[in-house]
Amino acid sequence: MLFWLVVAAFAATLVWLAWYIRRKAEERRLAEEARVAAFVSGLGAVVPSSAPKPAPALPPASPAGDIALQKLLFDAAHKAGEAGEPALSIQLYARLLARYPATTLADPARAAVEAQKKKLPKER
Repeated sequence: MLFWLVVAAFAATLVWLAWYIRRKAEERRLAEEARVAAFVSGLGAVVPSSAPKPAPALPPASPAGDIALQKLLFDAAHKAGEAGEPALSIQLYARLLARYPATTLADPARAAVEAQKKKLPKER
């Protein structure tokens, strides 16, 4: 009798552990979706569908070059690429290159765009 009680407790623990892990994974997924939505809405961009959309028109760049904004755009594009969003990454790199064509980050941005283009899903 004691053996079956221990087996039942072990099975109940396994069921609870599976439920707990699934619940935490769902919470992380929802939090990630909320972060992506906040990030995209903060950029004023639209979440791309299967194909990348052109970057919206930008105001002319300041003569100073605003290196902080360049770095921010480059980092955001890099993180979007790491997060598995190649279309968004390409869009952000395009925004960087359109606004600051002579930036020191232009060459790494162009190389990253080529790498992200290879990650885009193939259309049939």
